[in-house]
Amino acid sequence: MSGIGKGLGTVEVALRWDPSPLGSPAHDLDLVAAVYTAAAPRGPAAYSVYFDRRSPEGTISLDRDSRTGQGLGYDEVMTVDLGRMPERHTRVVVGVVIQQAAGPLVFGDVADPGIRIREGYTELSRHGFEEVAEARAATVAEFARGASGAWEFHRDVRGFTLDPDAFIAAMGASPA
Repeated sequence: MSGIGKGLGTVEVALRWDPSPLGSPAHDLDLVAAVYTAAAPRGPAAYSVYFDRRSPEGTISLDRDSRTGQGLGYDEVMTVDLGRMPERHTRVVVGVVIQQAAGPLVFGDVADPGIRIREGYTELSRHGFEEVAEARAATVAEFARGASGAWEFHRDVRGFTLDPDAFIAAMGASPA
């Protein structure tokens, strides 16, 4: 927490995976965030952030983007500055999508995928996508303003079999 009763401040969402086997097409996983307003908390999104984009007001940025999973540690990192988020934005959903250019892939096909969500040195969540192994995309977190206006973290792991564009459009909807 960023202070007594203040809720979350700046959050880091980090994604890792191992490169595909030598001679195989690269596995490309991407972080995506969708921001929702009080008027439409379940969609459509006011905007989404993915690839090399950032939010219009600069509160969400993708600091690192890998197309192969090569490197040490976490390959993609997204920063979400909830403390600077405009008051009209009341919900942020973060997800991971597997690009399908090399053919149909699910999380179970990707070597050692993992997500870590933390605020400063406080870890909020960490997992390896086991519960959504048959999915092509998954939500991993929801940040929502509570009644007091403070931001709260909710673990929200839901798998989707949608293509990347359809996932981005559906990721903020209520679970079925």
